[in-house]
Amino acid sequence: MTHTLRPSPTALLNPRNDATFKALFTQETPESKIALKDFLEAMLGKEITDLTLNPNEPAVDMLQELQMSFDVSVTFNDGERACIEMQSRRENYDYAARAEIHAARLLNVNTQKGSNWHSESVYQISVLDFEFDKSDDKAAFKWYSMRSEDGKQLAKKLNVIFLDLVKIHKLLGSPIEKLSKIEKWGLFLSYADDERYVSYIKELSKNEEGLMNAQVSLGRMSQDEINWHRQNSIDTARRDYNSNMEYAIKTGLERGAHQKAVEAARNL
Repeated sequence: MTHTLRPSPTALLNPRNDATFKALFTQETPESKIALKDFLEAMLGKEITDLTLNPNEPAVDMLQELQMSFDVSVTFNDGERACIEMQSRRENYDYAARAEIHAARLLNVNTQKGSNWHSESVYQISVLDFEFDKSDDKAAFKWYSMRSEDGKQLAKKLNVIFLDLVKIHKLLGSPIEKLSKIEKWGLFLSYADDERYVSYIKELSKNEEGLMNAQVSLGRMSQDEINWHRQNSIDTARRDYNSNMEYAIKTGLERGAHQKAVEAARNL
């Protein structure tokens, strides 16, 4: 009997897994290309005539996979650029600063040398599987660009965009006809792999070309056992990493408490 990591014959890979998210939008298939174009049009609110995927290879071993993001980098027909990444967990650093620096680097790459500071706009798009701004419990979609204190837009060349899937969860079960395209994409990414919501995701994707093609693309990927091994390996490594971090923090706190007790005893 062949052992399989796929939970059931109809189970889908987790699109919030970094490697799966990247592959969903970068396969050399019509479905993947249609899904990517539709997702970007929804996030940017603009019609995209054509786009080109830029080379951006993933890491070659597990340690590097945990340290780097699986970006999807594209250039549009009008010269604008976008970088999309899935951030599946909160890290111990300032994610806002990271996103802003990545956007600045992207703008630097897109600036034409020798020109009079000419550059088309760039967009750093992050899909977050954690709550970024807890002070705002409603807005799942946030667009940041440089403005003055009175709200005047600067050049609008540098744009940072967040889609917060934790806030999207609150929309589960909402009437589909009332959902925006961005909200539909958020729900798809949040629940496409949850077999309890198969019917809802199917209804959500109906009449949405991008989502229907994303579902086909994800379904095809889910038939490959190698992808399940990759997802399982990444998930296991992250659980081990989190366990090690928790142990290190606990040990550090215990040692700190012990040291304080020793110092207090010396002062008696």
